[in-house]
Amino acid sequence: MPRTIEETLLGGPLRYTRKEVEVLAGVSEDYARSIWQGLGFPTPPDDEVAFTDGDVTALREIRDLLGNDLVNEELVLQLVRAVGQTMGRLASWLGDVWLRRLGEELPPDEPVTSDIVTAALTATEELRPAFERLLLHGWRRQLAATGMRAAATTAAASADPAAGVATLAVGFADVVSFTSLSRALDGDALAAFIERFEVTATEAVAEQGGRVVKTLGDEILFVATDPAAAAEIGLRIADRFNEDPDSPKVRVGMAYGEIIQRLGDVFGTPVNLAARLTSTAYPGTVLIDAVLASALPARSRFDVSGLRPRPLQGLGRVRPRLLRRAP
Repeated sequence: MPRTIEETLLGGPLRYTRKEVEVLAGVSEDYARSIWQGLGFPTPPDDEVAFTDGDVTALREIRDLLGNDLVNEELVLQLVRAVGQTMGRLASWLGDVWLRRLGEELPPDEPVTSDIVTAALTATEELRPAFERLLLHGWRRQLAATGMRAAATTAAASADPAAGVATLAVGFADVVSFTSLSRALDGDALAAFIERFEVTATEAVAEQGGRVVKTLGDEILFVATDPAAAAEIGLRIADRFNEDPDSPKVRVGMAYGEIIQRLGDVFGTPVNLAARLTSTAYPGTVLIDAVLASALPARSRFDVSGLRPRPLQGLGRVRPRLLRRAP
């Protein structure tokens, strides 16, 4: 009997109903339901066989975690939601890439069916351990980087990790006229440009030690501890799209100040200000607020010029600064 996709990827067959898993793991019905929903999955009917031995083991490990004094049910649910959202996007991303690669191996007129997908998954099972090790190592490196950033900002008296507060530069990079662009390009061309935009922007952020908070198709949100690094990120993103006369342009808005960091996201007035500055920037330019302009080192490689004050929604009249490279 051919293996199913679930059996191939989950390491074993579906054997248990929801209630059986809860009993075997020693976890209450309500809490188990919250965990499945936090991971992003609907709760199956009581009589549906939908879980594996791996699910039982995962719930048992969560139960054991709750025996630690530093861990409570709400903390676990927050982490579960983070895992569900992050891994959901990662799985979708990898699935898209993998299916495109699979399609390249098939004859031009042969569709990708579920049988072909299952057979290909089984044939590439030997690759799974290497991918899993890569994911785990990437997570450890990101966790280490997060800890180092928290330690550095705390040492500079610019953060309170326990409260999730830090003084950072925050910026948005936005593709100009994305709606008309999406109408003008076919699906493949649009996807290729979005991938180019995300790769270019994330590389610029990484080169300067910043962090990508999230991407939203035609927009990227990033933060950086060092004001000069943030300024360099903004200029590099804009410059790399300005270099190609036929490329859509990107505009950037940045602000500096105290922000709230929660569950991987950022909030606060500087975030709102950066978003408003982005929406008012001309194509290919970088606008910053007065605080970030003042935080840049004197006699630096940057040139800052004041623009006329303008009303920004929810923030009143604000005088943006145009950021350029010094002559």
